[in-house]
Amino acid sequence: MEESVITESGLPPAPGAEEHPSLALVNSAVALPGGHFVDELGTPAGADQWLTQQGLTPVDAGMLDMCAAQLRSLREQVRALFASRVAGLPALPAAVNAINDTLTRVPTAPLLAWDDKSGPYRAMPNPTSELVDHALAALAADAADLLTGPDAERLTACASAPCNRYLIRHGRRHWCSTRCGDRARAARAYARRTGRT
Repeated sequence: MEESVITESGLPPAPGAEEHPSLALVNSAVALPGGHFVDELGTPAGADQWLTQQGLTPVDAGMLDMCAAQLRSLREQVRALFASRVAGLPALPAAVNAINDTLTRVPTAPLLAWDDKSGPYRAMPNPTSELVDHALAALAADAADLLTGPDAERLTACASAPCNRYLIRHGRRHWCSTRCGDRARAARAYARRTGRT
């Protein structure tokens, strides 16, 4: 079956995604029924819009292809860590290193620069990449906080195939949305009626 990419999933945010931007990040790439796939970060404009919606960058920050690729790369590393946590498996060292590298890449203060005419001044080296680095660091910090905080025990993957989103479980709910819950219940009812497992 050929996979097709669409721009919006029509799904509401998964439980916990509003409190944890790293959860929203991993859920920005969604597998949907029928071989459809949504990648909100697939283009620089999409990544720009997503970061703005998360409150991590101002409107029209001027995202470049390289910046969007960095965001997608961080998403895959955080997704790998979430998958390891949910499955109770050891984390991939490359994923842990990627989070730590992202956290330590951000300068904590403007650098010293020198202009021959006006003298010394403080400035960020590249305003656009600096915005992206700070956004990536905020997402990495949130992922680290989620994985080590009280919500870590409730982090789970959506139980409705083919959905690949993660959520913070509340009560017995194991689905990221009503749509996924309805699809899982319908599949179970069909399996009972037809005697399939």
